[in-house]
Amino acid sequence: MTSHHSNENPIEAEARRGNRAWWDLDADDYQEEHGAFLGDVDFVWCPERLREADARLLGDVPGKMILELGAGAAAASRWLRREGARPVAMDLSGGMLRHAREAADRSGVGVPLVQADAMALPFAADSFDIVCTAFGAIPFVADSGAAMREVARVLRPGGSWVFSVTHPMRWIFWDEPGEDGLVARNSYFDRSPYVERDDDGTVTYLEQHRTLGDRVRELVTAGFVLRDLIEPEWPAGHEQEWGQWSPLRGRLFPGTAIFVCDLPKP
Repeated sequence: MTSHHSNENPIEAEARRGNRAWWDLDADDYQEEHGAFLGDVDFVWCPERLREADARLLGDVPGKMILELGAGAAAASRWLRREGARPVAMDLSGGMLRHAREAADRSGVGVPLVQADAMALPFAADSFDIVCTAFGAIPFVADSGAAMREVARVLRPGGSWVFSVTHPMRWIFWDEPGEDGLVARNSYFDRSPYVERDDDGTVTYLEQHRTLGDRVRELVTAGFVLRDLIEPEWPAGHEQEWGQWSPLRGRLFPGTAIFVCDLPKP
């Protein structure tokens, strides 16, 4: 894969190294904490528990070639396979893909797994009918506009690109599920990434912020048409916290944005 990155922005390279290391180290803890919520064969878009089985944001999937970016343990891809689609699950993290293999063994539903980087998708042009991700890849790359163009390259004309990210409005607040997380402290317009470093100064975690307008411009520039923007509401009776997502905050302002986009036929 290195040939793709020979002229790479050093910030992008550092982000990729840091995030790969983070998800490799965190894979076990993440699956232990969230695996039951996500299931072995299910497609959950967000901590608000919006499921693809109910939302059907991808439309009819039987027979469709589908790429799941940032698939993690690939529960969504296994659900798509059971629905009759032909999914490929891709992730940067070998640790996450190890959990994907274990879940495939448990569930008896296997899907092709690819370890690769969203900035340089190892697929030919026009390979997929749908590309999707639930919180994968897009929040972690410095040049998300370039990632959108890569998605457009591997999508067939008439295909769909559907992705969920933390709602940009959340950037204003600290990542606290309680009362401390209700006070606006950061500028919505500050695009500086959130970075964690170890004692040596090496990046161990990096997440990017883009405004809603930034996302729309990235999509339009890559040739997409935005069909819908879903802001899932916190459902009644759902009391489970997930990091900064909580019933308290979820009732007041959105925590997730899901962009539903199409690549028009020429």
